[in-house]
Amino acid sequence: MPDRSMPENASTILTRLREGKVRFVRVVWCDNGNVIRGKAIHIDALTRQLEGGETVAVGLSAAQQAIPVVADAVAPGSGLGPVGEVWLVPDWKTLQMLPYAPGQARALGEMVKDGQPWPWCSRQFLKRMVQRAGDRGLTIKAAFEPEFYLLKQRDQDIFPADNMPFAASLAMDLHQEVVMAIADALSAQGMAVEQYYPESGPGQQEISVRYTDALAAADQQVVYRETVKAIAHQHGLVASFVPKLFESCAGSGCHLHLSLWEGEQNLMPDGAGGLSETARSFTAGLLHHLPALMAITTPSPNSYRRLQPHSWSGAYAAWGMDNREAALRVPSNFSLPSPTHLELKTVDGAANPYLALGGAIAAGLDGIAQGYSLPEPVQQDPGSLSEEERGDRGIALLPQSLAESLAALETNSLLLDALGEPLAKTYLAVRRAELAAMADMTLEAEVELLRDRY
Repeated sequence: MPDRSMPENASTILTRLREGKVRFVRVVWCDNGNVIRGKAIHIDALTRQLEGGETVAVGLSAAQQAIPVVADAVAPGSGLGPVGEVWLVPDWKTLQMLPYAPGQARALGEMVKDGQPWPWCSRQFLKRMVQRAGDRGLTIKAAFEPEFYLLKQRDQDIFPADNMPFAASLAMDLHQEVVMAIADALSAQGMAVEQYYPESGPGQQEISVRYTDALAAADQQVVYRETVKAIAHQHGLVASFVPKLFESCAGSGCHLHLSLWEGEQNLMPDGAGGLSETARSFTAGLLHHLPALMAITTPSPNSYRRLQPHSWSGAYAAWGMDNREAALRVPSNFSLPSPTHLELKTVDGAANPYLALGGAIAAGLDGIAQGYSLPEPVQQDPGSLSEEERGDRGIALLPQSLAESLAALETNSLLLDALGEPLAKTYLAVRRAELAAMADMTLEAEVELLRDRY
């Protein structure tokens, strides 16, 4: 088993759990359908294992990584089936008491088989991509920026919790209690909360957290989703990260913010208000691979209901300074040398954060390795240009369906090799099973299926 699966001092872990009056420790993972799952170990069993010098682990069917979001059934062609056991080993560095579930704690898990990291483990995939960056002397820092809806339920009807426009202060007052509880719970779990405001849709919210190292950023996204949904439920509300809940209302993204570092130096700015050569090549790699990457970052049929021109969702393969219609936005900064980072907008709440961030890193690093050139920035809505103008500038409309992005991924050797054959095969099978199951669904049927899963 990996050394980090065991705490350096088991008694320290047990003391912390006992002081927190913990009775169950959830060991949590995020599967290929982006459902957050967990198994819980009782404190008595955990005590026996730790005091006995054992590696703490819970068993899982190997087929668990081949379960699509649409049903508890193995996706055909996934390469996994009823035979096989893997072990979910807690990373004790992620142990947190659950502020919304007294008596319980959580640790994020990694999948192990025969004493080695299991190739189907998405958290291990991200760690490999972080190491790939490290081999080039780069540290990746990141933050996910989730949007979500707060909903009310009356009998069988579910509807937005308010009818306020973007950033309306009245909406802050209406949801003050639940938002404060969410922010406090995130802070209690080690996240640095930065900003909050009501988003464009009725009942839609955004609470942003500070960037951190890549693995921790993906971990934060899992914890964030769990926390928001749990606390909303405690306040009589439903929280949902589904990309498109209502036809006539804004969709919910989960924009990915990325920066490149060498030690304590941010490598993004060139000192003259633009991107450095390294950052330009990294951004060019993202643009080059984006049609295939979208099968990982926007991986639901529902995602493509959101990704429409003129909706600030990034429907075109373009980048721009402070351009919210471009798939890649380079934000300016008020006080620090700009730019400090870039924002990938074609990411949403249907994406497994480990796969999404790992895939983005792989694409960007390929841009550096191949020396890709970044085209000129687009400083207007790409949708306002004629087809001829977009063609002349190399601005392509990104995939408009999951079928298109999956087809692109299936022929993208860079991303397939990064994932590794086992994970790539199973991931594609899971998403193809979801595509087939949801092919003829109305938006309402999609939402009914996905609302509580994302």
